[in-house]
Amino acid sequence: MRGEVVHLHIGQAGVQLGNAAWELYLLEHDLQPTGYLNEGAQHTPGLETFFAETGRGKYVPRSVFVDLDSGPIDQVRSGPLHGLFHPEQLISGEEDAANNYARGCYTIGRRVIDKVRERVRRVTEACSSVQGFLVFHSFGGGTGSGFGALLLEHIAAEFPKRSKLEFAIYPAPRVSTAVVEPYNAVLATHGTIQNTDCSFLVDNEAVYDICQRRLDIPRPSYENLNRLIAQVASSITSSMRFDGMLNVDLNEFQTNLVPFPRLHYPLASYAPIYSRQSVQHEMLRVNDLTVQCFEPENQMVKCNSQSSKYMAVAMLYRGDVTASECNAAIASLRQRGAVNFVDWCPTGFKLGINNQKPFTVPDGDLGAVDRSCCLLANTTAIADAWGRLGWKFDLMFKKRAFVHWYVGEGMEEGEFHEAREDLAALEKDVSRI
Repeated sequence: MRGEVVHLHIGQAGVQLGNAAWELYLLEHDLQPTGYLNEGAQHTPGLETFFAETGRGKYVPRSVFVDLDSGPIDQVRSGPLHGLFHPEQLISGEEDAANNYARGCYTIGRRVIDKVRERVRRVTEACSSVQGFLVFHSFGGGTGSGFGALLLEHIAAEFPKRSKLEFAIYPAPRVSTAVVEPYNAVLATHGTIQNTDCSFLVDNEAVYDICQRRLDIPRPSYENLNRLIAQVASSITSSMRFDGMLNVDLNEFQTNLVPFPRLHYPLASYAPIYSRQSVQHEMLRVNDLTVQCFEPENQMVKCNSQSSKYMAVAMLYRGDVTASECNAAIASLRQRGAVNFVDWCPTGFKLGINNQKPFTVPDGDLGAVDRSCCLLANTTAIADAWGRLGWKFDLMFKKRAFVHWYVGEGMEEGEFHEAREDLAALEKDVSRI
C-alpha cells in the first residue's frame, strides 16, 4: 500500500506553484482538468497517493490552498483547473498579510487558522495511511512566512509522526519582491526549523537565470518559473506514485539527507533543461544528466556549491535508465573528484530510480525527454544564502527600520533577536562541519 501525501499551498507563491504542480500531475496520471480519467486511461494504484476518488469516478486532489488575500485563490477558482479542486479546500481571507510576518502569524492569520486546521484534518482523515505533508510557500511574503509558520506549528503538534517536507522560495541575492523580505525570511526560518523535517530551497533569481539561459525566454514570467519548479516537485514524488527499480518515500529523504536535525535544507537541481527547439540536438546520456545536475547553471539556489562540501546527496533518476548506468555515472563523478564530501560521510549518495518518464506541459517551454535527473544536495554552500540574509537583516535592524509594523501587530521585539541568533547558530553549525 502506497501512503497518501497531502499538499498544502500557502500564500501567493504557494498557490501559484500549486497550480503548476497539479497541472503537471494531471498529465502524469492521464487525468482531465475536471478530475476525470481521459478516455481509455487506466486507474493506477499511484493515483490514490495524491488524489481521492469520489463515488462518481472523479479524482479530487488531496490538497488545501490558503491565502489571506483573496486574489490568488480567486484565480484558481476561475482558472483552467477550477473544476478540479474541492471548493472548501480553497480558503481565502478577507484581509491580506501585507508582506508582514506578524500579520500572517499573529493577527490576520489567527482568524482563519481554525478553519484551515479543520480542513487539513478532514483531508487527512480521508486517507488510509498518510505518509506526510508537502508544504509549498515562500519565506519572503507575509502569508507564506507568517501563516506558513503558524500552520506548520499546528500540524507538527497534531501529526507529530508524519513527515513534513516543504518547498520554500528563499530570498534571492539581488531580486526581491518586498523591502521587508529579510525580516520575514529570518523569522520564518526561526519559526519553521523545529516543525519541518526537510526543506527544499529554490530562489527566484536562480530559476530566472535558468529560464533565460537554458530555455531562451527573454523575460520569464512566474508561470515559467513555477513550471520548472514543478518538475522538481514531480521528480521528488514520482517514486510514491509510479513503479521503479529503486523507489524513495518521504521518510527516506529525511533519513538520507538530514545528518543533524537542524541542518535539513537541501538545495535542488534538475537536468536536462532544454527548450523544445534545442532538445532534439542534445545527447541525453545518464552520465551527461548527472554531470549537469552538479553544474551551478542548473542549481535552483544562487550559491557557490563548487567550493563547498557535500554532507549528503540524493540522485533521483526517471525514465529510460538502468541501475548500472546510474552507478557508473556516480563512480565517474567520484573518480574525477567533482564532488567533495565531508570526511565523516564516506558513502554520500542516495539513489532513486523510477520507470515513469518525465512529462512536460504541451504548450510549455521545456522540451520533452525520455529521462531526467533531480539532485537534492545537503551542502555547506547554503551558508552563503544565510550569510547574505543575515547581512541584509542586520543593516535594517540596526536602525530598527520597519520594526514598528511588526510590533504593532502584537509581536515582541525580542523575537527579532531570537530569530537572528537562531540563523547565526545555523551558520555556525555549518561552519563546524
